Amino acid sequence: MKSLRVALIYNAFRDSQPGEPSDSGSEDDLRLMIRHMARAIRRLGHSVVIVPLADDLAALQRKLRRIRPDVVFNQYDDVVHGALYEMRVASFIRMLGFPITGSPALGLGLSRDKFMALSLLKGAEIPIPTDTALIARVGQIDERKWHFPLIIHPGQEHAGIGLDRQSVVETKTALRDKVREVIRDYHQPVLIQHFLPGREFNVGVVGGKRPRVMPLAEVDYSGLPESIPPIMSYAAKWISTSIEYKRTRVICPAKVEPALAVRIGEIAAKAFRTIGGWGYGRVDMRLDENGDPRVLEVNCNPCLDNGMGLARAAKRAGISYPNLLGLIIKAAFEGPPFDLSLPIFTLKLKSRPRGK
Repeated sequence: MKSLRVALIYNAFRDSQPGEPSDSGSEDDLRLMIRHMARAIRRLGHSVVIVPLADDLAALQRKLRRIRPDVVFNQYDDVVHGALYEMRVASFIRMLGFPITGSPALGLGLSRDKFMALSLLKGAEIPIPTDTALIARVGQIDERKWHFPLIIHPGQEHAGIGLDRQSVVETKTALRDKVREVIRDYHQPVLIQHFLPGREFNVGVVGGKRPRVMPLAEVDYSGLPESIPPIMSYAAKWISTSIEYKRTRVICPAKVEPALAVRIGEIAAKAFRTIGGWGYGRVDMRLDENGDPRVLEVNCNPCLDNGMGLARAAKRAGISYPNLLGLIIKAAFEGPPFDLSLPIFTLKLKSRPRGK
């Protein structure tokens, strides 16, 4: 690929509350990741301009017009609970006429609206957990029969936000308490699902026209005490001082029977495409009581930090960190399919004579 001018954008919104030193999902860690990404992209021979975006899209428009990038490497990630700005930022950049890495706005939006995404997957005959429902009021709990245990999520969050030690419930009383807490604290509807008891896998997908499934990664919860549910909670993902973080590990590549590995890969690729994923993503799956894989979530904007998640799986496939980012950039010029480049904010529309 020829040398490109790359604009690397990320969410520079600063919360008024200081982050915990043990929280590896903090703003400082994000900025460090962005610097590592810029360095890796430059190793491919491209020039990189880092563009922080807080809350001013007009300023972003001016910066991009001044930089005139060949492609925008999108690392904008929502930090406000329940926000759907990820899809709006991606839409805005395409409306400016710039190619953008990763999934289009629709895929990003579906990634965050978990119930809508899961409903779409179910309609495409992709297996999801039973008892999947969206609850907007505590009173709705009594409108149906539940099969415990259940897991309770905020309906529009990601990165483990809202998942904790009380998120897996065994009784209707605990269900009501947790639903009431999520609605109060996150101001959004609640996703409820049957809690699956089997093994959990993260499946990375990389590429545009020819997506490639990365080696499977298994989340190993065997080191957790029985009092802590085996789930990828916020603490397990980000709080380095927590028991969940210290005793949860990821095994990559996972040791999986060949037939099951093929089945998981096929389901992951289909799920990613079904919700409009492109370029790179991650599909989280878990085995049910019968050992069959079911999709928990499709993440169209997973972490790209070196040595973690998708980058770790890519390395097991023989893809270095710079080359992973290069494949993501390459995919930006391959699609997504049917994506017409119509730069609305740069068009000069001619007025028509009256009466015509």
